[in-house]
Amino acid sequence: MTLTLLRRRLVGSIFVLLTVVIGTFLLLEAAPGDAVDAYIVSTGGDAGMIELLRHRWGLDQSELTRLANYLWALLHLDLGQSVTFSRPIRDVILERLPNTLLLMVSATALSFGLGSALGIYAGARPGSFRDRFLSIGSLALYAVPGFWLGLVLIVVFAVDLRWLPIGGIETLASDKTGLDRAADIAIHLVLPVSALGFIYLALYLRMMRAGMAEVWRLDFVLAARAKGLSRRRIVLAHVARNALLPLVTMLGLQSAQMLGGSVVIESVFSVPGLGRLAQEAVAARDTPLLLGIILTSAVLVIFINLAVDIAYVFLDPRVGASEADA
Repeated sequence: MTLTLLRRRLVGSIFVLLTVVIGTFLLLEAAPGDAVDAYIVSTGGDAGMIELLRHRWGLDQSELTRLANYLWALLHLDLGQSVTFSRPIRDVILERLPNTLLLMVSATALSFGLGSALGIYAGARPGSFRDRFLSIGSLALYAVPGFWLGLVLIVVFAVDLRWLPIGGIETLASDKTGLDRAADIAIHLVLPVSALGFIYLALYLRMMRAGMAEVWRLDFVLAARAKGLSRRRIVLAHVARNALLPLVTMLGLQSAQMLGGSVVIESVFSVPGLGRLAQEAVAARDTPLLLGIILTSAVLVIFINLAVDIAYVFLDPRVGASEADA
């Protein structure tokens, strides 16, 4: 069943990636200006230099020709050259990708883990003071913009209290290795992970609490209470377990939004990840680099959703059965 689901998702992913590449290419080409214009504005140059750069970067060819050449290069796993960094795009992305993945995984673990736990705590006694308090608090937290929360965290914990570094992924020129470097990176990630994770923590909290409120009214919960099972066992073994399934689905859906949110957070905290790289590519009109970033992001989202689908099969065998019958 899992293999059937995996095969269908992978086949569908090919068409998704093709649509993303072609659609993004056409949208970027429709925007005014190109990399040569951005380069000339920043450095200056005459008409001869403009013509030379357009020929060197292939911008003197038609859109259809450039799209065909790009798709052909993708078949050979070649993302092309960055006009900004004068390096292979694959190398540039692989330098920044680990920082973005570290930020996303840490923020996801924080938001999903703590949000689910607080949702269980609130939903264990619907209508209680703690339920209302956490519900109102999560709603207020979800309404806060991520960039504003990041700036507040910087002012309080980095500027005023000076407990944590303002930004970056690690201390520059520190020559730390091993556990010392890992600890340094962890300290630098506290603020950006908190700013990115707290927003989605509120979402998972509210979803878990709402899911538990629905499960409390189901027949098997009433049967468990009639058998005399303890409230703690009913909450953990029956109510929370069944309310967790929608959160797993939301985990896959929120991966794209969290990746988009990392663009803002990386800019606020000066984290050298894909988000800041995309910002630099847009400023320089580096279309090949921006295409590579968007394609990499699409692949990440597809694989995250694929992992969520597989996890859902194990959590709810009915999903695997329906895939096998289809």
